[in-house]
Amino acid sequence: MSEQNILIVDDEKVIRVTLTKILEAEDYKVFPAESGEEALEILAEKDIALMLLDISMPGMDGMEVLKRTEEISPDTKIILLTGHGSMETAIEALRLNAHDYLLKPISSQEILSSVASALANLDEQKRKRILISQLETSLRQLKDVEGVTELKKPRAQVVNLPDGVKADLARRELWRGNESVSLTPTEGKLLRVFVENWGRVMSHDELVFLVQGYQVAEWEAPEVLRPLISRLRRKLSEFDGGEKWISSIRGTGYVFDAEMPPQ
Repeated sequence: MSEQNILIVDDEKVIRVTLTKILEAEDYKVFPAESGEEALEILAEKDIALMLLDISMPGMDGMEVLKRTEEISPDTKIILLTGHGSMETAIEALRLNAHDYLLKPISSQEILSSVASALANLDEQKRKRILISQLETSLRQLKDVEGVTELKKPRAQVVNLPDGVKADLARRELWRGNESVSLTPTEGKLLRVFVENWGRVMSHDELVFLVQGYQVAEWEAPEVLRPLISRLRRKLSEFDGGEKWISSIRGTGYVFDAEMPPQ
């Protein structure tokens, strides 16, 4: 089974240790937290696919963590754990988009089944978003062919980037004055995708599909993309401020959000 990041949040050490052993045995990457406050710090720093969250904790309780997670990492799936369940709490958890609501004590098989279900659901949501994006693009192209929309100008091969930098997307070159930088074919394709989607947040797996031409699991996409983003940023940083043109959106993907100059 492939490694995915799971956050365990429980103030009881024995539960954290037990759940960690169960999940690590299935090759999941586990991050334990003993409080709601610590959990939110980890969420802000790591790409967490799933969180196992105890409801009753001193300080910030699980329901508050659930609400805050929606703001910090909306794609993270959450399985709530409780030793004192109630219908009101269960309804509130579902209203806040919790994936599951489990009563302690919980068997290892029950935990693994719920975890597998949550992660499968997460992958399915991501695949649907990519499919919708592809369908929208295909529909726009079909309308253009049929003359339903106005004819667009041919795709520009030389585009203006910030601070006087120009990019020749066909020749994969960046320059400003006497400064010039060459891009590899993959780096050039990534830059083209960013330029054609200027200002739009793009998910990790959408970028992998558009640049590399194949689909990967959600947990794989950041690992495939990270070294390529790093190399392109390094090339862009040859120009003052260029290293800031590509921004990371934690838990989601990247956006080319540099100020757009006149074309």
